Amino acid sequence: MKGVIVKSTGSWYKVLAEDNNTYDCRLRGKFKIEGSRATNPVAVGDKVILSLEEDGKTGIIRELPDRKNHIIRKSTNLSKKSQVIAANLDQAILIATLYVPRTSTGFIDRYLVNCEAYSVPAAIVFNKCDIYEEEEQSILDELFSVYEPLGYKCLIVSAIDGTNLDKFSELLKDKTSLLSGHSGVGKSTLINAIEPGLNLKTDEISLTHFKGKHTTTFAEMFKLSQGGFIIDTPGIKEFGLVDFEAWELSHYFPEMREVFNQCKFDNCTHMNEPGCKVKEQVESGEISSSRYYNYLNMLSGRDTRGKG
Repeated sequence: MKGVIVKSTGSWYKVLAEDNNTYDCRLRGKFKIEGSRATNPVAVGDKVILSLEEDGKTGIIRELPDRKNHIIRKSTNLSKKSQVIAANLDQAILIATLYVPRTSTGFIDRYLVNCEAYSVPAAIVFNKCDIYEEEEQSILDELFSVYEPLGYKCLIVSAIDGTNLDKFSELLKDKTSLLSGHSGVGKSTLINAIEPGLNLKTDEISLTHFKGKHTTTFAEMFKLSQGGFIIDTPGIKEFGLVDFEAWELSHYFPEMREVFNQCKFDNCTHMNEPGCKVKEQVESGEISSSRYYNYLNMLSGRDTRGKG
């Protein structure tokens, strides 16, 4: 029968089957995806074909139909392996905070590049606005002015005082959404605020390092009462890029993709080449200097893990 993976715990997977029952399943034999170097052959959100064992409670995953899309990140900075975070998404939502913990623009841009590369629409939700003052509001205004014109939905929310939770809920309605972010940005608290019945585990920020404590161990998909699904993921400390050629990277920056064919050279990397339209627009302010700086860091391999 058909089903969708709703939780991965390594060697076993929980599958929501078309009969509306959930089964613990394992993979058939040496189950691998041809050409994939991912550490996990299947992921939460994958649609699968399964058969039940004699006990009627467990099953075997036998087939993996083609994915609509997926999100991948490198397993470690030095590894050539990658990890599929989730598959078959309508959108990927990055939960970010200005501090406690801080989400850097470098991390944001790496996340967005991965979404662009794997054809997943992305949005940025800035949480904890209840603790922000005038200076932080000014920073948020600047970030909105950078990302919204590029087509990325941006939203300011607070899980504590309820600011814009109705808009956050509407953003998720009737869609399959991946929620990602550093530990401590309040993903689980946000989810509990709009879907109290899930009662996801939350924890306090470490006062020593001002970073979150991991409360989500494995990626898991939850059904929303208003319609749609959310996939909650473990807090991501760093976000490495996967298998991008130098000439290809700028294609995943919408503002650069729009003008790349106006550069003098077809394989322009927008670093030192003459007649570069991207550099012209950076100098004129049409392309964000912070985005361009993050692009150069990715291109040169500095800060390749995309730490926050």
